[in-house]
Order: sequence, then structure tokens, then C-alpha cells
Amino acid sequence: MPQTKFQKLMFALITVIITVPCFVFYCSSYEAGGFSVEVIKNSWIFIPIEFVLAYLCEIFIGSPLSVKLALKAIDPQKNDHMIVETAIICATVGIMCPLMSFLATILYNGIIAVGINGAPLSNFIINFIPYWLQKVVLNFPFALLSQLFFIQPLTRTIFGIIFNNEAKKQEKLELLENNA
Repeated sequence: MPQTKFQKLMFALITVIITVPCFVFYCSSYEAGGFSVEVIKNSWIFIPIEFVLAYLCEIFIGSPLSVKLALKAIDPQKNDHMIVETAIICATVGIMCPLMSFLATILYNGIIAVGINGAPLSNFIINFIPYWLQKVVLNFPFALLSQLFFIQPLTRTIFGIIFNNEAKKQEKLELLENNA
């Protein structure tokens, strides 16, 4: 798992690259009444915006707070590493889901609905909290299950491939230098 600051940034990057399209398609499908080719076509414009927001939130808020929160509940010295990782994943979802739902509410129900589609601003202001809470309630089960069973296992596999190859290259270089 990530040890250095660079590795932590790369781990977050891999996670966000996988997570953001899944959530954009999920949320767009819900709004459209189902998943379709049209949902995919119409969703691509939001992926770069949400990618930047999610990456910044993960680096500066989600990851640091989730590790602190999880380590208050779980002792890594006494528990299996899978229990510790699961606690961190659950804490991350508990932080990132409401945060990203908040930002999505501003983006979709605020900027797009009011600014682009011309919906009344008063409607957005009055309904902001219900819109946000609805997004949290709809996103949380998907966030938790997808992170536990799909996204984090895939992220850890990709991370392991990238950084185990890097570690192996480094070991070979060190062996060559020591034998020279």
C-alpha cells in the first residue's frame, strides 16, 4: 500500500479515475430514469469537472480524515490488515459521499439548473438541503458497496502492478550496482 507522499497521490489518482465515471453514470442514470447510451453521451462533460473536485477533496480532506477516523476505531497492531483497510474504506465513504454529494448538488441543481437551464434561484436555495440529503441517501449504498467490492480491490491491484514493478526495477538496479 502507499508509503510515500507520491504513492499516496498516485493511489488517490487511480481511485478517482475509477470512481468518478462510475458515479457520474450512476447519478445521471438515476436522473434519466435508467442507464442508456444517451446517459453515457451526456455524462462525459461532467467527468473532468467532478474528477478535479474529487481528486482535490480526496487528497486534502477524505484521505487524511478517513485514516485518522479509522485508526481511532481500529488498532492496526491488534487487527488484521484487511480489517484496517476496510475501516479506512468505510471512513472514506462516510466522508467523501456527503462531501461529493454536496458539490454535486451545487453543480447540478445550482450551476446547471439555475445558471444554464434558467430554473429559479429561489427554488435552488429553498430546496438545497433536501436535494443534498437525497443525493447522499441515493449515493451512499452505491458508494459503500462499489468501494468495498469493486473500486478499492481494482485500485489496489493496479497500484500493486505499478509499484511492485517499480520496486522490482529498483531492486535490480541496486543488485547491478552492488555487483559492479
